[in-house]
Order: sequence, then C-alpha cells, then structure tokens
Amino acid sequence: MRDYFAVLILSLLLSKFVVGVAVDTRIYSNPDNADIERKIDKLQQKALQNILEGLDADEQAIRAAGKEPNCTRKTLSRRVEFGSMREEERKAYTDAVTCLQKTKAKTPAAVAPGAIGRQTPFVHYNAKFLPWHRYFIHIYGEALRNECNYHGPIPYWDWPKYANAPQDSLLFNGDEYSMGSNGAWDPEFPIIVFPPGSGSDDIQRGIGGGCVTRGPFKDMVVTLGPITLPNPGPFGGLGYNPRCLRRDINPDFARRWSNWTSVLETFQWQDIGTFQDFLQGVGTRAGGVHGGGHFTVSGDPGGDLYVSTGDPAFYLHHAQIDRLWTIWQGLDPKNRQYKINGTNTMNNDPPSNITQLGDFIDVGFAGGKDVTIHDILSTVRGPFCYVYV
Repeated sequence: MRDYFAVLILSLLLSKFVVGVAVDTRIYSNPDNADIERKIDKLQQKALQNILEGLDADEQAIRAAGKEPNCTRKTLSRRVEFGSMREEERKAYTDAVTCLQKTKAKTPAAVAPGAIGRQTPFVHYNAKFLPWHRYFIHIYGEALRNECNYHGPIPYWDWPKYANAPQDSLLFNGDEYSMGSNGAWDPEFPIIVFPPGSGSDDIQRGIGGGCVTRGPFKDMVVTLGPITLPNPGPFGGLGYNPRCLRRDINPDFARRWSNWTSVLETFQWQDIGTFQDFLQGVGTRAGGVHGGGHFTVSGDPGGDLYVSTGDPAFYLHHAQIDRLWTIWQGLDPKNRQYKINGTNTMNNDPPSNITQLGDFIDVGFAGGKDVTIHDILSTVRGPFCYVYV
C-alpha cells in the first residue's frame, strides 16, 4: 500500500513504548566528557575507513566488468556537523531552506489543505524507520540543490556538543547564521501529554514556547497542524492554519537524553533490532537520543508527534540519526550493512508482515523514485554517494 497519507509522519514511536530492551535512564552528570567524545570520534573514523575500503572494492569490481561506478572517492559528498560550517555556508543552507518553503506543495489540497510548502509530513513504520528517513533526508537535500540552487553540504546536529545550553549554541542563538532562536517565553505553552498507558512520560516545559523572534526563520509561517498538541488545527490538523514557528527549547531534556554518554552507548548493541530500539528509546519512557533531539526543540510544530517536519531543525536532527546508523553499520559492514528488523506497522499494531529487504520505500507526494529497502542500506551504493565527517 502506498504511503500517501502525508499527515502520519514521525510519531516518534513514543505513543506505545511499552516493550523492548531495558535501558538505563539515569541522568548523566557529565554530558561534555571529552574522553567519551574522543571515543565516538574514533568509532566514526573506523567506520569511515571501512566504508571507504568497501567503496574502493566496489569501484574495482565495477571497472573490471567494463562499467563506470556511480560512486567513488572523487564523487563522494560529505555531510558535516552544522557548527563546523563557515558562517557563509550556514547562511547559504538556511537561505535554501527558506527558498524551499516557498515552493509549491506536492501534496494535493484535497488531501491536506494546510500543506502549502515542501515542509509536509510523511509516513514511517517500525522496520522502515531508519531506511525511510535516510531516503527522506536524501530527497530533501536533492530538493534544496535542484530547486533552490544549494551547493553546500547537508549538515547534521551533533546533539551533545550543545546539550548543556542549546538555546545559546550557534544552532539556536538566533543570529543570521543559526537555525533560528528559541521561542519567546510563553507561560501558557502546554506540557506535552501522552495518553494513559502509553508507557511515555509527559514532556515538561522548556524555557520558551512562543514564536521564534530572531534568525532566518523568525518570519516563517507554519500552515499544517497542530495534530497532537492542544487546540488542533482545522480538519483534524490537515487544514490551512497559518501561525508562527514556535519553540520551547529544553536544556534539561537535552542534558538527560542527548549527552555524550547516551550517544556512545548507542554503539554497544550488536544486532539491528536492539540498536534501533535503543536509539528510539524503547523502554526509557522518553524516547532515547531520538526523542532527545525532538524534545530539545519541542514547540509547534516541533513537539507535535505528526508534523514535526515543519521545523527546519528536524532535518539536522534526522541527519544525525542517520549518521549514528551509518557509523554502526560501518563498524561491521559484513554483518550489519543489510540488516533490518521489524514489521510494517508501529509496534506491530495492528499485526502486519515482517518487513523484507525487497519491500519498497514510498514517500508518496514528497517526490523521489520508489526504491527497495535493500537499495538504500548503504550510503555509497544505490542512489547515494555520501559519508559523514
């Protein structure tokens, strides 16, 4: 079945976190531990070396067959940490994002009248969570390049670098080179409440909640949703509902779930099922590093389970998710590159088939060709040619 119901994306797997690996939920007292950061850097370098060696072997085999490879070391693109980009590079990126927001929506108005730009939500399912978002970020990057003339790298948000005070970081300090500011203080902005029995703790207030007032997205107009936040938009959140971009940055949540130790512990798991459960926080009641990034920003639409793609920070966050998966795969490519785990429905509710490598990833109205899961499990094969540095 095609995933054409564009409003069901990114429920974060928080609504039914009642099963899975038991995870230590302690608050780490030293989120900026330099030794842990060095360990993560070493893991990334080891993974990158393995990926490049595999790429070289692919190139040799393809050329031996008399063909030209689609991806080589010379043609690789490099995804970089947002803070490592020069100011003019960051500005070029946010300019392209603003440009893309002004392009015509691909989702028909009959499906979602509020989808007037390309910041439209999409669908994800359990086993497809990682590969679907990998392809989604790729399509987003291609749109920035092809429709808004962006020539720079796709950035990622390395959460622990800024976890102590994300509101003051170069990502969210509100200068012209940032991803915009925190929202103004709004005492009426609600906590995020999950249904009774969901297995998830409510997300307490951050230090903002109001409109973003500084930076490149201070005049951004959000039109789709809200859906799960109080006072949903018209037509169940699908209707046209223009409002400001709101953020409720939460440094306490960032320090708890997005610190260096949390990221390092992601790599301890040997099988894909446990890895992706830990990444998504199954058993933690709060979403692990995946939920950590989302609810560090929170707000509207960032804190809405179904339309969080409407905040431009979403794409840096999910590039980081893809980076961690890429590192994990690269540490043992032989045993991890083509492994998936799960079914086609969230927490297998309702029960559904086991997802197969030959199943298609379909992003509906977002664009891009239908591809199999197998085709997008490597960042240097299929439609991809990129690494993280």
